[in-house]
Amino acid sequence: MEQKNGSSFTGFILLGFSDRPQLELVLFVVLLIFYLFTLLGNTTIIALSFLDPNLHTPMYFFLSNLSFLDLCYTTRTVPQLLVHLRTEDKSISFGGCVVQMFVFLGLGCTECILLGVMAFDRYAAICKPLQYTMIMHPRLCALMASASWSFGFGNSLLQTVLIFLLPLCGRNKLDHFLCEVPAMIKLVCVDTTVNQSELFFASVVIFLIPVTLIIFSYGQIVRAVLRIKSSAGQRKAFGTCGSHITVVSLFYGTAIYAYLQPSNNYSQDQGKFVSLFYAIVTPTVNPVIYTLRNKDVTGAMKKVFCRGQDSR
Repeated sequence: MEQKNGSSFTGFILLGFSDRPQLELVLFVVLLIFYLFTLLGNTTIIALSFLDPNLHTPMYFFLSNLSFLDLCYTTRTVPQLLVHLRTEDKSISFGGCVVQMFVFLGLGCTECILLGVMAFDRYAAICKPLQYTMIMHPRLCALMASASWSFGFGNSLLQTVLIFLLPLCGRNKLDHFLCEVPAMIKLVCVDTTVNQSELFFASVVIFLIPVTLIIFSYGQIVRAVLRIKSSAGQRKAFGTCGSHITVVSLFYGTAIYAYLQPSNNYSQDQGKFVSLFYAIVTPTVNPVIYTLRNKDVTGAMKKVFCRGQDSR
């Protein structure tokens, strides 16, 4: 096979942070700690959502979906990055790179949509409390979750195929710690204007629809909460939404920076650290945000731990 064909590569070299060897050990320790907390925090939320009957609600159904998604996010990237930070071999096979891009992009797209669905759930709970159980019945919740995953990975499949059909002309050194679309486009040896325009359009759609739903939902929520005469009621209503707003701000802020800025303004160094943030830091802090700001979750943790101590 000709070398110009990307499939002729035996693999890629992920340069990662090799230009900063003094930073690699620090990153290794920090990322290992973050990864362990990610596993602990998200597994705890999934387990609590399953074990506590009080958490068998649409809100925690979607939250456990988000936690599972975050577990997949970090597990697909962090172990490989930890190995690369401590060894000279920073290679990844061609097939491994394709799978990593497909999974990473699919999870990102799914989270975008899922956060919009979670905002709609909060809107229904606060603005339509009497009809909430009818609106958010289990079948609809399962359908919306399935649609989020299907649409997210469907878009990822399209983008991954389009990227790997482009000729790389023998280039296989990727200035990143994972196979991500903005970094991969830099390797292409032909004009990528059309591909970048298509990627930008797809990113706008993926971001715009959930963001529109989030803005609408919280606009209606604010109007409804301001009509509540009790200040305690207002605090409770805003408290249930505060965690979601914080997570939305963290995720969308970094993802928009990575995917919706012109390619000529894209700094590879900044891109790597931004990717670190939304691929590793955000999945770690999400469970903390939801746990510390949510009395239902903290109450469920106490019950589960007390039950475990009583059984002894």
